Amino acid sequence: MSATLSAQVCVVGGGPAGLALGLQLARHSVDVVVVEQSAQFDRSFRGESISPDSVWLLRELGILDKVREHTLETRRMEVGDAGRIVLSASFADFDQPCPYPMELPQPPLLTALADEASTLPSFRLLRRTKALRLLTDGDAVTGLVAKGPDGDVEIGADLTVAADGRFSRVRELSGLSYDKTPLERDFVWFKAPMPAEWDLHTYRVRILGERHGLFIPTVPDQVRIGFNIPKGGLRELRAQGIGALHARIDELAPEAGPGVREHVRGWSDTSVLDIFTTVVPRWSRPGLVLLGDAAHTLTPILGQGVNHAVIDAVTLAPLVADALAAPGSTRTALAGATAEFQRVREPGVARARGLQLRQERAFALASPVAKALRRAAYRGVSASPPLKRRILAGVYYQLQQSVRDGSTTLRLAPRPAASASPTPTGGPTS
Repeated sequence: MSATLSAQVCVVGGGPAGLALGLQLARHSVDVVVVEQSAQFDRSFRGESISPDSVWLLRELGILDKVREHTLETRRMEVGDAGRIVLSASFADFDQPCPYPMELPQPPLLTALADEASTLPSFRLLRRTKALRLLTDGDAVTGLVAKGPDGDVEIGADLTVAADGRFSRVRELSGLSYDKTPLERDFVWFKAPMPAEWDLHTYRVRILGERHGLFIPTVPDQVRIGFNIPKGGLRELRAQGIGALHARIDELAPEAGPGVREHVRGWSDTSVLDIFTTVVPRWSRPGLVLLGDAAHTLTPILGQGVNHAVIDAVTLAPLVADALAAPGSTRTALAGATAEFQRVREPGVARARGLQLRQERAFALASPVAKALRRAAYRGVSASPPLKRRILAGVYYQLQQSVRDGSTTLRLAPRPAASASPTPTGGPTS
């Protein structure tokens, strides 16, 4: 016989989106269960880039100080094309409370979120538990059946949240339609020592013809490296031997070549990311809502996945808390809350996706004329500080700027007195 439990909200997925949502809901005194299929937070090294807006949010949530020893600030960005720097930018030029992106491995981030949430009586985390099927009452979702270490468990909930990532099982179970668009490339990722010629605080993009690579400093003194291959092209690349990977890095960033040869000796030292975007026209149905990558899968360009996942969480939490406390039909109030969540968040996600896709197209330009125009465009942006600030502000500082100018008001849940700190002028209201 299945075990049973109930909660006001059941969140599927213990990643940044799911745990940030669980923490905020529990601080609103909402009874929340987070279902996570892994036993430990030993996530892949992808998803380590934290945008300045997310750094600011983690500070406001009281999490940043708990993970600071695991972080590395990115202070500069440069783009090289055909062996020459065509764009450079300093994040110190931006007058924001948290101007710098950070590199932060997911295990300490997720551990800090879970530990903080677990101090609250209305929060429960079920590890080694996998969603199997949804429970329904007519067209409304009323919870789910999951498989845990002790067998099946039936979880009844007013709202079920799919925060289970880009390959979301709950999205599939929900019946919500979506449009998955494969991009023309995949990405090979690995880590290597930081070249002696490079500093630890510069994010580098290297472009050579149709090939490009990302070189992202990470803790403690390494660089995360990703380079593009044709969609589905891994088998062909692997057939050439690991020397083909070494040669690719020699082309894009010769400084990194010796370290890559020493530390990436086989394909088991790498992972491959299937690059696609997912657009979901409707993020919710009665009793269920999608969050983060489940609602809007983005590409790795400019590290926007974690950023939008965390912003989703802090946007959704107060809407759900209000709906659960409202008089009358809880189901109707939650339907209004999830619709409002999509209305508020969809424009920012669409802007990020649009910028990413424009960059993807720029990286893929093949003709000599197109490549020359690409280099000229980057140089033009780099030579115009106002234009450069406007473009980068739209990528990295949407939230901080909108809160500062009053066009957005975030309602972060009150933090426990022991961990609370004053909210800066222009910051979110509780």
